[in-house]
Amino acid sequence: MTTHPAVRRPLPTPRGPISATVIEALGRPAGHLPIVDGDPYDEDHALALHVCYELHYRGFTGVDAEWEWEPELLRLRRGLELGFLDALRSDVDGGDDAASALDGLLVEVVPGNGVSHFLRDHGKWQHMREYFVHRSIYHLKEADPHAWVIPRLHGPAKAALVAVEYDEFGGGHGERMHAQLYADLLRAAGLSDDYLSYLDDVTRHTLLLVNLMSMLGLHRSLRGGLVGHFAAAEITTAPSAHRMAQALRRLDADPACVRFFTEHVEADAVHEQVMRRDVVGGLLEREPELAADVVFGIQATDLLEQRFADHLLGAWKAGRSSLLPDSSLVQRGDG
Repeated sequence: MTTHPAVRRPLPTPRGPISATVIEALGRPAGHLPIVDGDPYDEDHALALHVCYELHYRGFTGVDAEWEWEPELLRLRRGLELGFLDALRSDVDGGDDAASALDGLLVEVVPGNGVSHFLRDHGKWQHMREYFVHRSIYHLKEADPHAWVIPRLHGPAKAALVAVEYDEFGGGHGERMHAQLYADLLRAAGLSDDYLSYLDDVTRHTLLLVNLMSMLGLHRSLRGGLVGHFAAAEITTAPSAHRMAQALRRLDADPACVRFFTEHVEADAVHEQVMRRDVVGGLLEREPELAADVVFGIQATDLLEQRFADHLLGAWKAGRSSLLPDSSLVQRGDG
């Protein structure tokens, strides 16, 4: 097995004035930063917030570790994430019926028209590689954002979520960690498995999804949202992973690519029940006032996943790459 190194990547290229402010500041010792504002869904805002959150993961090459808890950066980040949070709350329906929200995730439109359906039935290898690039931003840190909620839970909900995380982290075997399986997939597909290697290639739709996980995980006040998000992810993964495995077999892909998805078909079929019954159920039994937050986490995840899917499918059906126009993969003709 090739060991995936704990490498850090350089700071990304700015996408506007907000991300430029953050990225330029991180090249200096910790200190004062201005207040910033902007569209919480645009490329600039999404990248700026993603860079701020990344300091709580592996960080960036050449960035002073003290920036992680620098009050000036936290003040700036708080402004960014409040705008993001407010936009999400205004764009979802809301409510406090967690059971109905979870039930809705089990209903699939027939015939389906999502990304995994397209890749299974019509996708080419270049589409699949682009999909791998987008998802690499999360999957190379898979389950890390959800680990932040563990100390915020109690009793059965905590124990059940740890059981799910144990599987995500390979059951104590490094070569079976889902992040390692994704690194194996990337190498098998002829792509870089370096952490955040494609941060300058993916669009805001990818960053917004990872930002949602980080925001929900980093705030105790949003713990119900994180549980809702995690449940939504586990419930919807198995059917889409099954279609992805079918797509990859149709394309005669390397077995390492197929393995990542077949692992999720098996694992998430079990996780779905544990998350719904023991994690969500256990949380709301102890803290029923968090039901609206659980619903928010489910709905916000669905909203951003749908926008991500619309972006990919819109680009592919129009004969365009779904990556940023100046992506090195696009310039080389790989995307």
